[in-house]
Amino acid sequence: MSQKEIYEAAGFGCTVPRGYRPAIVVVDFTYGFTDTRYPTAADMSKAIAATRRLTDIARTAGYLVVYTTIAYHPGEIDKLAWLKKAAGMAALVEGSRLVEIDAATGIRPEDAIVTKKGASAFHGTALTALLTGAGVDTVVVTGATTSGCVRATVVDAVQSGFNVLVPRDCCADRAQSPHEANLYDMGQKYADVTDAADVLRWLESLSSSG
Repeated sequence: MSQKEIYEAAGFGCTVPRGYRPAIVVVDFTYGFTDTRYPTAADMSKAIAATRRLTDIARTAGYLVVYTTIAYHPGEIDKLAWLKKAAGMAALVEGSRLVEIDAATGIRPEDAIVTKKGASAFHGTALTALLTGAGVDTVVVTGATTSGCVRATVVDAVQSGFNVLVPRDCCADRAQSPHEANLYDMGQKYADVTDAADVLRWLESLSSSG
């Protein structure tokens, strides 16, 4: 059997229902990940530009836009298990430029910012409450990195009861192989992996029908 046949036989890869109240969650497009002067970063300019097209139209239509950042207090750094494995993340210190949302994203003062300590934007944060309070039924997850914080956020979004879309051109990673592998796996088990053009058409159709 081919890979496609194996997954289909197992019942994976079904289409995700799309609701009527979306939100865009932009994961960790902070300077620590987007400004290549920092060793934790990579060039994510194309994914940022594609994401900005989504957030601009979502905001105009009155839909929730949420940005996330990882930021640590200096007193936490030697105590958190993740930082023993991913030691480079210890540079993401509260108040530093590395934890600021990249201005190229087009973030606005009214946009919510969720600060997290680990990979998932849901774990230990108020994100579920924000989404529920806004009546969200479908979450569009973008950002960085595809294989890390995007994936963790997607898995927790599904486990929190939301339908999830992942526009592949709105996600970025430090290497292509983990980017593609994790998009494939998310597309089989947790989300519809699509692109910005498709999500834009959907957002516009919701706006015109409302």
